[in-house]
Amino acid sequence: MDSFPAPDHDLREKLRLWAEQNPLGAVTEESLEREAVSLAGRLGQDGFMAYVVPRSYGGIRETVQARDLCVIRDELAYFAALADVMFGVQALASQPIVIAGTEEQKKKYLPLLARGETIGAFALTEPEAGSDASAISLKAKKLSAGYSLTGTKHFISNAGIAQVYVVFASTDPGAKGKGISAFIVEADSPGFSVKEKTRLLSPHPIGVLGFDDCFVAPDRLLGTEGSGLKIALQTLDILRCTVGASAVGFGRRALAEAVAYSRRRQQFGRAIAEFQGIQFKLAEMAADLEAAKLVVYRAARAHDRKEPAFAMKSSIAKLFATEAAQRIVDQSLQIHGGAGVVAGHIMERLYRDVRALRIYEGTSEIQKLLIARELLK
Repeated sequence: MDSFPAPDHDLREKLRLWAEQNPLGAVTEESLEREAVSLAGRLGQDGFMAYVVPRSYGGIRETVQARDLCVIRDELAYFAALADVMFGVQALASQPIVIAGTEEQKKKYLPLLARGETIGAFALTEPEAGSDASAISLKAKKLSAGYSLTGTKHFISNAGIAQVYVVFASTDPGAKGKGISAFIVEADSPGFSVKEKTRLLSPHPIGVLGFDDCFVAPDRLLGTEGSGLKIALQTLDILRCTVGASAVGFGRRALAEAVAYSRRRQQFGRAIAEFQGIQFKLAEMAADLEAAKLVVYRAARAHDRKEPAFAMKSSIAKLFATEAAQRIVDQSLQIHGGAGVVAGHIMERLYRDVRALRIYEGTSEIQKLLIARELLK
């Protein structure tokens, strides 16, 4: 008998109802952090953040299920990019602790993350370590009483609003990737600072972190020294297919907007939906969207079944779905014409929101390298 846990078929409906009851207005630079913190709290209070941790630590399932994460990100992206970001980064920050945390670390941090009472961050990227994560230069010097971290991280989501940061640093520079370790750093740690906030095309709390002889106690080491890159890559393998799910959510919204607009927009005495050129665009968008859904949820299923080819399927899901969503949003904006590029219009927002998905958590080019590497083994 198949013992694979069935997905919560009511989860999508719960999220749709939640979105209707929690409308998100226009987000400005001034209101961004306030809205982000509020969203994280509401997602936690209403039980959705609980899907990012196991049941033993306040979660819903016995183990974290990629399909649940995909359903949630798909629906939140349809609703609002910022809601998707806050859920996605919470999952990203939680997984290293789920994967490698001690029992004490799990008990201390995971229930708070699951309730949205603590906001997490995943600090991997540096000015010279983006696609090449093994090039991390943030130093973690071992002391008699712990570790001293010195260096910089940038493009870190939730910088300035997170209370807990999972930070990757080099404990043995000569070993390169095998010398990277992971640490839990709390925001009030001496020597830790948010050096600056970064403005993006799509409003998103993100910035630069500074570590100036930042002291970290030995019980904040995740896993063992040198296991940090493995922990980071295992985390990214899980979350990549969920980025594809976000892309599906953006694509669904863009297609829905295109269908509705083409039905009501009149040109040459009839709705533009009656023109073959528009119908072809809609058909291509629907085909792209359906294929994206299939690869994303197939990858999530592979993770949850612990299939050996999961990592490659997750990369395929992220690559195809994010590229497809970009095409869908672009075509939808084209159908909207001039209205689609007006600041504040839903299509203008989607056009900005979708672009980053092809970059973060591994660019499309990196996904191709990972897929090819698996094929050539």
